Amino acid sequence: MAAADTPIPDPVGAFCAHGWYNMRPVGAGPLAGWTFGVKDLFDVAGLPTGAGSPEWLRTHPRPSRTAPAVQRLLDAGATLLGKTQTDELAWSLNGQNAHYGTPINAAAPERIPGGSSSGSAAAVAAGLVDFAVGSDTGGSVRLPASYCGIYGMRPSHGRIPIEGAVPLAPSFDTVGWFAREASRLAAVGRILLADPAPAAAPARLLIATDLVARLAPPVRAALEPALAGLQRLLGTAQPVILAGDALPAWREAFRLIQSAEVWSVHGAWVTETAPALGPGIRDRFLAASRLAPAEVAAARRLRLEVRQRLDDLLVPGTVLAVPGAPEIAPLRSAPPEELERVRAEALALLCPAGHAGLPQISLPLARLDGCPLALSVMSARGSDTTLLALASALAAAPA
Repeated sequence: MAAADTPIPDPVGAFCAHGWYNMRPVGAGPLAGWTFGVKDLFDVAGLPTGAGSPEWLRTHPRPSRTAPAVQRLLDAGATLLGKTQTDELAWSLNGQNAHYGTPINAAAPERIPGGSSSGSAAAVAAGLVDFAVGSDTGGSVRLPASYCGIYGMRPSHGRIPIEGAVPLAPSFDTVGWFAREASRLAAVGRILLADPAPAAAPARLLIATDLVARLAPPVRAALEPALAGLQRLLGTAQPVILAGDALPAWREAFRLIQSAEVWSVHGAWVTETAPALGPGIRDRFLAASRLAPAEVAAARRLRLEVRQRLDDLLVPGTVLAVPGAPEIAPLRSAPPEELERVRAEALALLCPAGHAGLPQISLPLARLDGCPLALSVMSARGSDTTLLALASALAAAPA
């Protein structure tokens, strides 16, 4: 395996300056000839892992082993071009990093790319790589996929090994990936999931009408053709109330559990290092350090209820359509309070799959005001390939 610092042109600022590493596989494989980038949470032997933080980069040694998920792709013949930018310690959904800047969203250059897998999404959207690896805890693949108009996949929790990646909240963290084409997303999925078996077609389509009702009327209208296409393929959708009035409580439970886990994982390092954290990230760490154990315990009890609710709905052969984002990507110039509003609403829409550990795919099937907007679909735990096959079938279906 040859390696050399040979940067490719990067007009969108997707790659890390410390992360150029053209790693070529020796042999051939199903991904031969394809290039990819890896979010700078994942270890690559001999290359620094920065996790979006100059202090993390400074205080951690270069890894001696490559993360298993990345190694699977190299073994399959893909060529790694380098590490991609991430929000600081992956704890955001906007794609903005106070230390390294904001990658450009090629699909809407005046708007944010979304995060925390910002560089991976930006690199794919700009055509710099054939696919890219990210991570998804609360939506860090699904949301930037919607904002950037590309496919994004969050797998079942634990389905793909996440060892060798800087953790955020381990009970939610997953390895995700992006591609511009559904067929390429599926091909990468076969390698990452280590599952070449053909998927069974879904037999039943549900739509979470309560989540759709949270959208502004123009956003709902923009998603209607995408939902109609899904119904042409799978049959008329059965409406369901997923969470109803409980959705804010679901989001708050996610926030509490995530924050407790982040502090458990990183609290000692933050206390010892006192890193200069960026806006928002600093506030979240401070709040995490002060959580009441009783609150977290109650949130974990609620998560079990959410998991049971999703398991009851999503029996094998059933898929659930939900909004992929609350709206199109906010402007890069949006004030912090506007960005926080959109982030909170995105977490509400995206937290169900995280609570239940379910796979969810972001489908770039809609546009609004000239910007991308995704419809999203989730399915039963372990049925990841069903979603990938569904995306390919939708892409091949007549308009």
